Amino acid sequence: MNGKETAHTYQKLLRSGSWFKSLSDSLQKELLDPAVVLHLKSGQLLFSQGDSAQGLYAVISGAISIGRQREDGKEALLTLMESPNWFGEITLFDRMDRTHNAFAVVDSVLVQISGEKLDQILESEPRYWQNFGQLLTSKIRILMNQAEDLALRTTAQRLAKRLVLFAESYDSLQDRSRRVISIQQEQLALMLNITRQTTNQILKDIERLGLIKLIYGAIEIIDLEGLRTFSDQFAEKK
Repeated sequence: MNGKETAHTYQKLLRSGSWFKSLSDSLQKELLDPAVVLHLKSGQLLFSQGDSAQGLYAVISGAISIGRQREDGKEALLTLMESPNWFGEITLFDRMDRTHNAFAVVDSVLVQISGEKLDQILESEPRYWQNFGQLLTSKIRILMNQAEDLALRTTAQRLAKRLVLFAESYDSLQDRSRRVISIQQEQLALMLNITRQTTNQILKDIERLGLIKLIYGAIEIIDLEGLRTFSDQFAEKK
């Protein structure tokens, strides 16, 4: 990018996401005007659990891992944030420290709005709180669905459902029938609290069904609707 790169450079991309698209033109402008563009290298830390920094982020390209370090030193992966998703809104509401670690899985570009700027926007227009509340509750719905999956779906179905959620989270202008998810099998295993070996076996089984294709460091969704159907075929929990 040249020196003219600003958050407004990515407005069209951000509007391909359901949350940002739902905002009024005035709020979109108020968010992008003070925002800065961040370029992170693969493995670079964005923030750590316990950090007091406030602010809101949107992923433009790449992927951001959200997780927490376990007692054995490994990272317990909660989710991956990819374009054009927004995150960081929890601290906007509770004013507490960051709950998880966030780092770039690959070279990534983000848009950042500082907590100070967000406070100024909300102080001038309190009605905007509802918009940020909608962003927060959308994450709560996902967490509730994941809790339901743990009780009702088999391990294979939970894994398939997580891949569906990743594919749908792109919510972009690209062809949603084929999507490449940049995730290591070990990361997926940590996310679902299963072994790397179990993850690999399940992925190979799903690949044989023609729903996905395993590629180095990523998983390509070949048949999103078929994968969704597979994840919704409830059976006796394994």
